[in-house]
Amino acid sequence: MENMKIRYLETLAELYPTIAKASSEIINLQAILNLPKGTEHFLTDIHGEYEAFSHVLKNGSGSVRRKIKEVFGHTLSEREQRALATLIYYPKEKMDLVRKQEPNMEEWYKITLYRLIEVCKNTASKYTRSKVRKALPEDFAYVIEELITERSDITDKESYYEQIIHTIIEIGCAEKFIVDLSELIQRLVVDHLHVLGDIYDRGPGPHKIMDVLENYHSVDIQWGNHDIVWMGAATGQACCIATVIRNCVRYSNLDILEDGYGINLLPLATFAMTCYKDDPCSCFRIKGHSDANPEEQALNMKMYKAISIIQFKLEGQLVKKRKEFKMEDRALLEHINYQEGTIRLGEKTYQLLDKNFPTIDPENPYELSPEEAEVMERLIFAFENCEKLQRHMRFLLKKGSLYKIYNRNLLYHGCVPLNEDGSFKEVEVYGSSYKGKALYDILETYVRKAFVAIDKEEKEKGKDILWFIWAAPSSPLFGKDKMATFERCFLAEKETHEEKKNPYYRFLENDQVVENIFKEFGITGDCRHIVNGHVPVHHTEGESPIKCGGKLLIIDGGFSKAYQKVTGIAGYTLIYNSWGMILAAHEPFTSAQDAITKESDILSASILIKKTTERKTVAETDNGLKIKERIAELQELLKAYRDGLLIEKL
Repeated sequence: MENMKIRYLETLAELYPTIAKASSEIINLQAILNLPKGTEHFLTDIHGEYEAFSHVLKNGSGSVRRKIKEVFGHTLSEREQRALATLIYYPKEKMDLVRKQEPNMEEWYKITLYRLIEVCKNTASKYTRSKVRKALPEDFAYVIEELITERSDITDKESYYEQIIHTIIEIGCAEKFIVDLSELIQRLVVDHLHVLGDIYDRGPGPHKIMDVLENYHSVDIQWGNHDIVWMGAATGQACCIATVIRNCVRYSNLDILEDGYGINLLPLATFAMTCYKDDPCSCFRIKGHSDANPEEQALNMKMYKAISIIQFKLEGQLVKKRKEFKMEDRALLEHINYQEGTIRLGEKTYQLLDKNFPTIDPENPYELSPEEAEVMERLIFAFENCEKLQRHMRFLLKKGSLYKIYNRNLLYHGCVPLNEDGSFKEVEVYGSSYKGKALYDILETYVRKAFVAIDKEEKEKGKDILWFIWAAPSSPLFGKDKMATFERCFLAEKETHEEKKNPYYRFLENDQVVENIFKEFGITGDCRHIVNGHVPVHHTEGESPIKCGGKLLIIDGGFSKAYQKVTGIAGYTLIYNSWGMILAAHEPFTSAQDAITKESDILSASILIKKTTERKTVAETDNGLKIKERIAELQELLKAYRDGLLIEKL
């Protein structure tokens, strides 16, 4: 053991080869522990709504406005504060408008630069100079550092700073400088971003959201069921590919696949037009806002039906192949009486709304027709070989997980599967039973195997588990007794459409159950929370996102426009800064153009969940614990130097 310790210290000595360097690092780390805790920003269930996501990211769920108020609350009017905030969110676009209206741009540049510098000073004050320096834009790094850092060695500070700003304007760099300062404020106002799942489906811009997240300075992602099915599609899992395409065509979002990812849907379109040429496909109406002409709408409905039938066949094949999934009740095509146009579900027989099934062999209903098989073969190739899709899914794999524990907060998208009595439900995964945290861990292991396993059988198990996580009643990301896709397409009876939620959702106010979840995941202490996405909170019906006395927070309020008529709002977001937690309920976002021209920020009702009398410091965070461990290791290194066990490399 002692030899291992010495070897570790020798490795550490490569980084800190002298007593002076080790001592300096200890001093630096001790100072960092006393800085205010960085601001965490929580978003969930974005569902492809790129413009609303982008705006909330730019304003930090009101964090930028709060910083402006801290600095200028007593000196600028509400209108001036709003104008400054809009400039910070959209600097280029806002300056295009200002140039058309402002008679004295030089004076406007000067005033604006001073204001931005003050806000920037405020946002940078909680970080070390080293961290701020890393965030500075390359072109003006030195100048910005000079402007936001106090210089005690300068006697006439006012003249010094005024000359810098005068020169910036004089040489024609004011607008570029304003853009860089604005983006720096956006960067510094939030230290870390949590995305609690469902980046994909329903809205038109998930690929654009992924581009933003790829370049975000600090982010983690808890996979949602809609993200998982896209990950499955990227591995070439046929059921997942069919599901992804069906979701896109259903919400009139084929542009995501065709333009966003360059996936050719012509084989599917050609097949649909041929196979369902004279079929009105009236049960397959397209949701969402589409400006498609009647011919395009007709084609989309045919594609919707074509891919749905393919999906039901593929799912039937999979649940028979993977009997351990215990989902054979979802293999429904065999229960259809194709002559009478009925289906038997349980003890009841229902009339089908659509009785035209030209590709289904009643004797072998789950077998793809030769044409369907060819379509799927080409689609699988396209998904597996799409560079951008593969890059985005690898990013999800790298930054994502099924759950995360961060600063005593447990983050996950769906639910912890429970039994009717509130105990953890045991779920079979490839021959063994798991529950609670162990269930999450084994499922995540197989998710990763789908992408990286060398063993073909294990890789195939991983690919199939991605569909299981998307649709299985026992999945922590789905949390319902069935996915009633077939019933919604083909049956009028509403009782067949019902998807019964896991008992978890009945126990959200049960203190003992919530405490059991904390215990299961090893989270102790006073300041701890479960932050949960997936199920929209019905704000208009008076439902609160704050459950169990503030221990559990459900922050899906309906980012997706498809949900907003039901929820009454456009999503919740959460801010956790050094003073406490703030939950923001957002009004629907109209457009970036309105935000720029009308200076209409997203109106948010803030709810203070928890406020501390003393600012929380870095020492009280997970990062603080790591820093303390590092300090202890460096102190051991110092002792080794001073005891003569290690020799300084001078």
